[in-house]
Amino acid sequence: MNASHRCRLAAGLVSGICWFQSGGNLDCHAEEALNAPESARTVESARFIDHSLLISSEYPCNWPTYPFPKFQIVHQNGIGAVSPYHIDSLYVDGNTGTQLDTPPHSVARPELKREKSGPLGLAYTDKIEPWQFGGEACVVDVRDLLDQAPKGVSPLVTPAYLEKFEAAHRKLKFGDVVLFRSDYSDRYYRPLPEGNRFINDVVDKKAPGYPDPNPDTMEWLGKRGVLSLGTDSASMGPMPDLAEPTHFAGLKYGMIWTEGATGLGALPDTGAFYCFLGPKHEGGPYGEGRAFSIVGGSLPGRLIDACTNKRAIDLSPTLTPRFPMTNPGQSTGEHRQVYLKIDFLYSDYLDMWHHGHMMDSMAGTHLVPPSYALPPEGVTPAYSPEVRVWLDEYEKKYGKRGTSSRTTESVPLEWTCGDVRVIDVRPLMGSTDRGSWPASPEITVEWIKKYEASSGGLNAGEVVLFQSGYIDRYLKMAPDTQGNFGAGLWSDAYTRKGEGWPALGPHTVKYLSQKGIRCVATDAPDLGGVDPKRALMTYWALGSHDMVGVEYLSNLDRIPKSGGYFLFAPLKIQDCHGGPGRAIVLY
Repeated sequence: MNASHRCRLAAGLVSGICWFQSGGNLDCHAEEALNAPESARTVESARFIDHSLLISSEYPCNWPTYPFPKFQIVHQNGIGAVSPYHIDSLYVDGNTGTQLDTPPHSVARPELKREKSGPLGLAYTDKIEPWQFGGEACVVDVRDLLDQAPKGVSPLVTPAYLEKFEAAHRKLKFGDVVLFRSDYSDRYYRPLPEGNRFINDVVDKKAPGYPDPNPDTMEWLGKRGVLSLGTDSASMGPMPDLAEPTHFAGLKYGMIWTEGATGLGALPDTGAFYCFLGPKHEGGPYGEGRAFSIVGGSLPGRLIDACTNKRAIDLSPTLTPRFPMTNPGQSTGEHRQVYLKIDFLYSDYLDMWHHGHMMDSMAGTHLVPPSYALPPEGVTPAYSPEVRVWLDEYEKKYGKRGTSSRTTESVPLEWTCGDVRVIDVRPLMGSTDRGSWPASPEITVEWIKKYEASSGGLNAGEVVLFQSGYIDRYLKMAPDTQGNFGAGLWSDAYTRKGEGWPALGPHTVKYLSQKGIRCVATDAPDLGGVDPKRALMTYWALGSHDMVGVEYLSNLDRIPKSGGYFLFAPLKIQDCHGGPGRAIVLY
């Protein structure tokens, strides 16, 4: 049983409520869900299926030829005297793990005026409309092609496979996500050196290539209006010499597609909702990400309808070196790894550098897993004297601080997705005394209850978003002469130029946990606020209640008052204590 399934209640509960806390006992989430009204159970039988490859240096997660760089995770700090948090730094290339291609991968920019130029040459990962990331999964069975080719050569998926699918089901159309299922990644994505069979042995002509569509198949789908595809092969480009023709044949229609999906055999031929979400890199022609699907009940149809009718809102600010994407720290030397774009290979035809990114694992929109501030079971951190005092105070007020080994890859996807509730905390701004700065207004239990009195009680499994407008305000700032903007996002509060952003306290975390809430999110830089003591207590409380956070959102004012469904998925990185990703709302 995989991580996205092992914490689900056996029956009758909302997806996203689980049996176990870190300690392994039936927790308040499960108790609350058992008593939840029927209206609170969005789709009782809906379940999530993860289609993402594990990103790890132990696996063949990168395109292996020179000079494509290799994935790296650096555990810069463990919980201890230097920091009370696990802090990770990442280097990730867009060709890592399960990944997305967009038109500029093959379509040149219009101003270049080349044979393959066009407006879609500007449709980078940060420009794709969020509705295009999802749709109805249409699984085309091509398993009979697996390993049916000479070494180094891909067996080709021809239009005949699509005609066979249509004969058995229905015509393919706009809003569908056509998925080519060969079971290639299921069979060959393994730890190295066994994992050499995934890509390396194909490139070296030691093994047959992965099945892939030929250019005619892409043309066939493009004329049908299909704009989203996926494959469980390592690439959508047939080896050895049809990769670029196939790419251009589809991308010129404005298609996007998933490469390196897995587990497609868990899907029905039609009817499931499929989605790909990945970090929103500025100017990215491709990007790493997370693919998943939802099957069962009425929820898939609801989300498919939203995507088909383009009812989607992007909640993630664009990742760019020109805006402060990571915490600069309150004191010298405390800053997190800054977000950097790193060029490594120039394409003359596209006049574009292939590039990757170095960043903190909490750059931009990201996940906060329980293990971010909690040590594993049996480990006693060597906290600094100051933090030891804080811990003693915390445990006297709120009970024992918990432990957790729940890193990002083991957080179930259903925990970070659900019916959305937006709580407006903008009126809290200006409520702190200037003499107490740096300080953040506290989102109290009373504030939550006030919201519930006017908008209805919170239900188990919902995702609670706190709207402060804080990041939006800085995003609207005019750039300086170097094109940089929003410089005071963190520093204005740290240096007492302004008030901090509204933040949770441990009492509020406990209350939300008792309501059956698994995931809380904010359009501020973080959930903890600018006071380091209270922030740490907030993260201790979140982790100890086995809750997760999503931080650094925007555009919450665009979410409708009812009917919205929140989707967030972090990169599936092994042993990571953060996780960049993208958040959207379908309605």
